[in-house]
Amino acid sequence: MSDPVNHPAHYTQGAIECIDAIRAALTPEEFRGFCKGNAIKYIWREQHKGGAESLMKAQWYMEKLLILEINDGNA
Repeated sequence: MSDPVNHPAHYTQGAIECIDAIRAALTPEEFRGFCKGNAIKYIWREQHKGGAESLMKAQWYMEKLLILEINDGNA
């Protein structure tokens, strides 16, 4: 079942989600920047595209950042 915020079907190919491939390809600092940039993007556009779903996506990326911070980059 597709979850457009937590596990969008269009971001999964086979057994790996795009976010996991991106994380594997980036340094921890680059991945933090990726998450931060995506959170900003979804907040920026929420009134013009996506509404509440965009805010939920921003929250998803902020939660990733928080986990990274709490676990010192090991989430």
